[in-house]
Amino acid sequence: MSNDEIETMGAADSSDAVYDATSLGIPKMVLFGLQHMFAMFGATVLVPALTGLSVQATLLFAGIGTLLFHFLAKGKVPAFLGSSFTFLAGYAAIAPQGEADLLPYACLGVAAAGLLYLVLAALFRAFGTERVIRYFPPVVTGPIVISIGLILAGSAIDSCNADWRVALVAIAVIILCNIFGKGMVKIVPILLGVVVSFIVSALLGDVDFGAVAAAPWVGLPIDWNNTVFGLFSSGTMDSGIAITAIITIMPIALATMIEHIGDMSAISSTCNRNYIKEPGLHRTLLGDGLATILASLFGAPANTTYGENTGVLALTKVFDPRVVRIAACFSILLSFCPKFAAIIGAMPSPVIGGVSLVLYGMISAVGIRNLIESNVDFTVTRNIIIAALILVLSIGVKYSAAGAILIPLGTSTISLTGLAVGSIAGIVLNAILPKE
Repeated sequence: MSNDEIETMGAADSSDAVYDATSLGIPKMVLFGLQHMFAMFGATVLVPALTGLSVQATLLFAGIGTLLFHFLAKGKVPAFLGSSFTFLAGYAAIAPQGEADLLPYACLGVAAAGLLYLVLAALFRAFGTERVIRYFPPVVTGPIVISIGLILAGSAIDSCNADWRVALVAIAVIILCNIFGKGMVKIVPILLGVVVSFIVSALLGDVDFGAVAAAPWVGLPIDWNNTVFGLFSSGTMDSGIAITAIITIMPIALATMIEHIGDMSAISSTCNRNYIKEPGLHRTLLGDGLATILASLFGAPANTTYGENTGVLALTKVFDPRVVRIAACFSILLSFCPKFAAIIGAMPSPVIGGVSLVLYGMISAVGIRNLIESNVDFTVTRNIIIAALILVLSIGVKYSAAGAILIPLGTSTISLTGLAVGSIAGIVLNAILPKE
């Protein structure tokens, strides 16, 4: 991103834009806040449904993380922080079946990845945006994002195989809402896909509501045994698995940090404000990173700035960050309802599979779009080598007989996933190969 592109953001205000929502009155502010909550809702709760993490903890730290982000960004950026799909590959690598005893290790790895945000924020603060971002060009980040979606595709197909009728309903609803939907219908296609396919599955008799009926209406959202702190206090922590989780998951942050910068650019463009300059990427990255670390330590998914909520901003033209903070408060309140978490837990696998099939494909498509929009020249041998090795290592290692590269470490074994190997290879090659 050039200085000229940054400076042109926020050149003029739209005549119908609202930057101070208090002029609309409290009832309308609350309504707009609810709208933001519903926009993030479907995608945010889907991540714990896919990974086995706590729905309640997810909602709690989506809200807390958003408030923390707003505090560190001087309350100026109308961004909501929800669950990150990009880290799904990391959770799947460490706890492929959502094993409760392995998920805290995955959360430890995500917390370590969050530290990279702090490092990048410090570098931006010290050296400026352009001098740092050149080490993470699209020729590296694009193939990494493509690999993430392709690696996850197999699990989506496995879930769809349980009942393709329900899965196809979810896929059809998402596509129809995206293509033909208007207003909020176009903003929340994932949520509608989940709801409609869930109803169809229930009508087919495939939903067990026993756990929903037994769950209380009010309860604490955090189980200490499922947190990273519980992992350390249990006295049974496996250092090999912990190191594997950290090495495996940390490289994923390279993609999410670039995603964060893209989101800040999108929000800046939407709101006619230059948030990259003020409050600055060093502040927004710090907020995103600390929110991710905090959520992970307490057993919730990694946080990320949400494009769904940027869509709501564009739709309503209400750009007051206070409205987003209201949505965060609603998310925190909902996290204290175990009955709602039980409803998510009762979601049949074909519902999850159908939605995941679209989402995972979209992750890879975003990587492809990143390469196209950045005009990466694949007639250049250097670019072909970097992209080729990232893709072949990431996917090849994943689907090899071992499923990873195993490195003995004393009495333990460190397992490097394909994504970790591919990411490291891409970064190193980009740094050492001469530009033509």
